[in-house]
Amino acid sequence: MSVRVAFTTAKGERVEAEGEAGIPLLEVAQAAGMPLEGTCEGQMACSTCHVVIAREWFGKLVEASEEEEDMLDLAAGVQPTSRLSCQILLSDDLDGLEVSIPAESNDMSGF
Repeated sequence: MSVRVAFTTAKGERVEAEGEAGIPLLEVAQAAGMPLEGTCEGQMACSTCHVVIAREWFGKLVEASEEEEDMLDLAAGVQPTSRLSCQILLSDDLDGLEVSIPAESNDMSGF
């Protein structure tokens, strides 16, 4: 089953995307053109895939690990519902997930 995700860009634009259950949110975001670099490719060695989860969805996520919390301490613009998108695996329970891209996001991978 496809899992629907709605991204809100830093400019306030809404972008709808879908991904298969079991894949990282980062992959869906990148496929939808969101400016998330994911430099470390999911190894939690950077915070370039930082996103802000809508408050009503945050409690449905698997709790962040201590390592993820440590990396979020290094991210710019962290909010109470911030997460690393590489650490969120899509599931049927997350169908309709709402995610905001922080204004500080800047994907340099294409340069």
